[in-house]
This record gives sequence, C-alpha cells and structure tokens, in this order.
Amino acid sequence: MLNPEAKLNPKLFDKDVEQKPTRDGYGDGLVIAGAEDPNVVVLCADLTESTRSHKFAEKFPERFFEIGVAEQNMAAIAAGLGISGKIPFVSSYATFSPGRNWEQIRTTISYNDSNVKIAGHHAGISVGPDGATHQAIEDIATMRVMANMKVFVPCDAIEAKKATAAAAKIWGPVYLRFAREKTPVFTTEETPYTPGKAQILWESQKPEVAIIGCGALLHNALVAARDLEKEGIGAIIANCHTVKPLDEAKILEVVKKCGAVVTIEEHQIMGGLGGAIAELLAKNLPAPMEFIGMQNVFGESGSPDELIEKYGMGVKDIKAAVKKVLSRKK
Repeated sequence: MLNPEAKLNPKLFDKDVEQKPTRDGYGDGLVIAGAEDPNVVVLCADLTESTRSHKFAEKFPERFFEIGVAEQNMAAIAAGLGISGKIPFVSSYATFSPGRNWEQIRTTISYNDSNVKIAGHHAGISVGPDGATHQAIEDIATMRVMANMKVFVPCDAIEAKKATAAAAKIWGPVYLRFAREKTPVFTTEETPYTPGKAQILWESQKPEVAIIGCGALLHNALVAARDLEKEGIGAIIANCHTVKPLDEAKILEVVKKCGAVVTIEEHQIMGGLGGAIAELLAKNLPAPMEFIGMQNVFGESGSPDELIEKYGMGVKDIKAAVKKVLSRKK
C-alpha cells in the first residue's frame, strides 16, 4: 500500500493524473531560490526556454547570464562565481553539460569545491525523437564518480522544484538531472523532501523485494507494485532521489527486510544508481539484484513511451524483474 507518510498524489493511478516535465520544476525552483538569496545567479548555454531558465531571467534579469553555445566556458565562469560568494546554476542539455564540459566541471568546479549547481536537462531516452546523440544515459555515472559532487535525480516536477531550491542552500557542487518529456506528478507539495534521505513510497504488509529507484520511472514502479500486490507479491518502493550521497542506512534497512533488490533508473545500468547500491550491498549486505535501465546499449529515435517499453523499463519489465529476483532469492 502507499505509504501515508509520503503524502502522495491520491490520483497517481488515474489516467488523467497531471503530467509535467521535471524541467518545469527546475524553473520554478530557480525563482524560489533567487527570491530567498540574492547571491543566486543563473547561467545558460543558449537553451533558456528549453531548460526553463527563462523564468529566472524574467524575474531577475540582472542575475541572469546568457553564455551562448559555450558550455566549457560556462563551467569555468560559474566556477569563478562559485568561489566568489555567488551561488551559480548552470543550465544546458545533459549531453552538453556535463557531457561536453566534463573536464572543466572536474577541474574548475569540483577540484576547487566551488559552490556551483549543474542542471543537466533532457536526460534519459525519453528525450525521444532527438535520438541517441541527445539522450544522456551516462551522466549519473560520470558525475557520481567525481569527488565533492552531489547528485540529485528528482522523480517529478514538484520534487524537482524542491531539489532545485534545496541545492541553493547546500555548499559545494551539485548535479541536478531533469527530463524533457511530461511525466506524472505523483508527489505533492506536502510530500517530505530532504536531500540525502531516501523515502518509502510504498510498503506491503509482507514485503519480499525492495524496489529502489530514482526519477520519473518510479511511477512505473508504483503501478507495478500495485499489480504485484494483487498477485500476492509484496514490495517496498524507495525513492532514492539523492544518488550521491546515498542514504546507506535506509537502503540497508529495506534490503535487510526484503532480502532481494530491483533497481530502476533511466540510465545505463553500469555506474548509476544500481551500481552505487550494488557497491553498498557488496560491502555490507549481499543480496540478489536485478537492474532496470539501459542494458549497455544506446537509444534511438522514437516516442518516449515507445522507447521506455523497447528498452525494458515499462511496468511489465519491472514486474518480470521482481519475479526473476524472487526466484533467485528462493
């Protein structure tokens, strides 16, 4: 059943549930952060409307900087601002930032522990028709490995707003990951959000498997858990919106309770959330695992829904992974 403490949207299973892209939450969060702290500034690489940075630019034009198609320069400028008392947010597509400017992020931002927030937009294969070149499916891995970097992957537009506003209050580099496509808004304004703390969204009376995920695919996980419950298979679903630092205590708690794990992310299964949890469990609590995500392949052009299904991240795939890991557990 849904965890009442999570205060989720009661219409989350309805066909007409509200849908918004997580990038909308980024734009709203920037305005909140800018109103709360005059040191917040925003930089963009010629994608102001696509990244929803225009909301901040319209509200605080004197604190918005259009850098142009120069992501590497944008990272270096932000690094200087970040060690000079400002709180810069840099905005671009994730294939360009942190894709194209990874070295500048590493050397000028992370190495100096500069107070910069990197917003990677249009992440995952749900970018759709833009195809493999614009589908960032390696970014969690490349940012997670970077010293001093924190990694946030919000699950819907409301959580994206909260994550953006929270990032402005946290010292040091933060990577925020956003999607292009509209996805179900299944949290609410009342849903608790604390960076670094995983949240239980669903818990059956007799859970047999822990489903741990990040991003919009958690909605598919909730639908799968509802269906599995009808089949007599209980689950716990944890929203691991902070991939780094992991909420190790909560993850170990749910895995100990269940004894089997399925991880879910719109990302390569190597090096992302699944890899981070596998590292944790290998050291502390080995358990059977299955990984939902991109299976060492690139994406292609197509509608977002088609691609999610083709690459094994749909509801039926989550249910199949649960049954597979339970067979291994037994």
